[in-house]
Amino acid sequence: MPRADPCARPCPPSPEPGPASAVQVKVRSAGVVVLRRDPAGWCCLILRAYRNWDFPKGVVESGEDPLQAAVREVAEETGITDLSFRWGLDCRETAPYGHGKVARLYIAETRQAAVQLSINPRLGRPEHHEYRWASFAEARALLPARLAEILEWVRTAVKS
Repeated sequence: MPRADPCARPCPPSPEPGPASAVQVKVRSAGVVVLRRDPAGWCCLILRAYRNWDFPKGVVESGEDPLQAAVREVAEETGITDLSFRWGLDCRETAPYGHGKVARLYIAETRQAAVQLSINPRLGRPEHHEYRWASFAEARALLPARLAEILEWVRTAVKS
């Protein structure tokens, strides 16, 4: 388990056009852009629920810091538990989306290729319908525009 999230350090939001400050943040979530080294280069794990692709993430529960929530959500949604935060604990937050949701995302590497879309006890079924280890180009084509800045931040981080 990585060390505790330095919550005193604010996580910079990703820029997004429009008056993001006009949207009240109602839900905070946290997740991880999970990367795996492939012979062709880096692949990132993306999950599909209905027609929407996203990174593994979920709501920060009461008493939980965002990093703990992010690690827990990855394990619950994918079965991946061997996360290495080799790029540190830097993070980015999305601009508010949906009905005032903001997601804080970290970057981590895994060697675990197998993904298990486990049953969400509240739903009685897996929360996601599909997963994919995608190249940055493929992820950019599948992810919503609101995550383009996050994906670019990750791509730049792994290059340095």
